[in-house]
This record gives sequence, C-alpha cells and structure tokens, in this order.
Amino acid sequence: MDPVACVGGVVHDATGRLLLVQRGHDPDRGAWSVPGGRVEPGEDDATAVVREVLEETGLHVVAGAEVGRVLVPAGAPVYEVVDLACTMVDPGAVPVAGDDAADVAFVDLAGLGQLRCTPGLVEALTRWGQLPRC
Repeated sequence: MDPVACVGGVVHDATGRLLLVQRGHDPDRGAWSVPGGRVEPGEDDATAVVREVLEETGLHVVAGAEVGRVLVPAGAPVYEVVDLACTMVDPGAVPVAGDDAADVAFVDLAGLGQLRCTPGLVEALTRWGQLPRC
C-alpha cells in the first residue's frame, strides 16, 4: 500500500514562537503537532497546507519551501508528511482551534518542552532548524 500524502505547516510568529495544534483525533489524540493533514485529490502540497492551517487554526498563510518530510507509521496506512515553511498573511492574527484541533497555541522553546508532542516531532524540527527561536 502506498503512503498517504499529507502536509504540515511550520509557522513562526514575529517573535519566533512556533504554531502548534493539539490533535483532537487519532492518531495521537491529545498530543501537540504542527497543523496539517491529508492532501486532497487535485491539490498540490502548497494548496493543501494553506487549507489545513486555515481549517485547524483560522490563520491565513502563504506556503513556502519544504523544510522536511517524515514517514509516520500508524499501522495501516503509513502517512508521508511533507512539512512546508509558512508565513502568516496577517502577522497580528490570533489562532483559534477549529476542525479537528482540540487547542492551538504559539509556543516558545520552553513551552515546547512542557508539551506532549507527537512522536518524532521535536527531533524532526531540531534536524530541520525549525524549533521556536525564543
């Protein structure tokens, strides 16, 4: 079975905090991760990440370059997640949890360390140089 194509949005605010959502559904319900989800038929990665960030956080973003990709085994299927750097259209906008997110927040490095994140998230963000900058 081919991996399911997914995207994640790596969004930092003007102070360098990282946008995270608390997952409202399995896999990893209750854990924190970057906003994202499945690529729908007919979408490219950029279109999918803009849609997913909006659905989960209410924030409008512009998709940028790929920062990395991971394979997430969740039994069957396996998810192939392409994470893209995203820039907020309105830097002053406040995120609001929506869709399948239980909560949403911008977190600094200390705050990230206090959260139960999805497996491998912090390690991947570290490898890619995408941890919160404050």
